[in-house]
Amino acid sequence: MITLPDLSGRTVLVTGATSGLGLASAVAFAGAGARVLMTARDRCRGRVALEKARACGRAELVDVDLADLGSVRAAAADVRERTGDRLHVLMNNAGVMATPRASTVDGFELQIGTNHLGPAALTWLLMPALRAAGSAGDPARVVMVSSIAHNRGGLDPDDLNFERRRYSPAAGYGASKLANLLFTAELDRRLRAAGDPVISVAAHPGSTRSELLGNSLRQRSALLGWLARPINAVVTQPVRTGVLPQLAAATSPQVRGGDYIGPRGPFEVAGRPGPARRSGAARDVALARRLWDATASATGVEPDPR
Repeated sequence: MITLPDLSGRTVLVTGATSGLGLASAVAFAGAGARVLMTARDRCRGRVALEKARACGRAELVDVDLADLGSVRAAAADVRERTGDRLHVLMNNAGVMATPRASTVDGFELQIGTNHLGPAALTWLLMPALRAAGSAGDPARVVMVSSIAHNRGGLDPDDLNFERRRYSPAAGYGASKLANLLFTAELDRRLRAAGDPVISVAAHPGSTRSELLGNSLRQRSALLGWLARPINAVVTQPVRTGVLPQLAAATSPQVRGGDYIGPRGPFEVAGRPGPARRSGAARDVALARRLWDATASATGVEPDPR
C-alpha cells in the first residue's frame, strides 16, 4: 500500500464505494483523515460499507444511481449542500462491465450511461464545489477510473447507444472506458483554458480481483458468476494493489492535469502505479470535443467549464 498524505480538512467523494476498488479507496481516504462521502445504489450494501470506512475515520453515505440522471442531479445537490460547496476530490469509480444489452432509466445503453454519461453529468454538476475547494497551488481533482479495455473500444459520439452499430458486451464496455479517457482529457484542457484551480486525471487498476467481473457474468448466468471466482483469484491482483493507481491519481503531488496512471508491470495488468499508455483514439482531440458536445446534448446538463 502507498502511504497517503494527511488529508485532514479535505472532503472526498467516491462513487461505487460499496465494494472492491471504491470501498478500498474510501477506507484509505478515511484512514488518512479525510471526510469521505461514499455513494451507493443499494442502501443496505451501502450501510455495510459505511461501517467499514467509519472504523477508519469519517464517512457518510450518499444515495445515487448513475444510470438515472434524476438521481445524479439529486445527489449532486445533496453533496453541494452537505459540503458547503467545497469538494477536494471527486473519484468517479463506479461502473458496470460487459453487461448484456440493457438500458438506463433515461434510455441510454447501460454501459455508456452508467460508466460515462452519469459520471460526466455528476462531474459538471459538482464543478462549483470543486472550484471553490481548489487553489492555484493545491488544485481540487477529478479522478476518472478507466480500464485497459479502452484499447478495444470504438466510440462514435453520434451513436453512443449502438443504435446503428452492432452491440456486444465487450464493445460496449470498451467504448465506455474510452469515453472516460476522452472526457478526462477534454475536461482538463478546458479547466486549464479557464484558469480553474481543478485538475482532471485518470487511472486504471489493471486486472484486479474486484466484484465487477463476477457481477457482469452473473447477469448472463449464475454458473458463469460462480466460475468467475476461482478464475478471478488466479489471473488478477488483489484489490489492495489494484487500488494504488487511483489513490495516486487522487493524492500524489507528482500528478499533473491530464495524467493517466496505471500499473507499471507487463501489459499494465499489475504492479506499482506509474504513467499508463493511451490508445490512439484516446489521444484524439477532435473525438474528445465531439464526445463533450454529445454528452451535453444527451444528459441535458450544462458543461462546466464551458
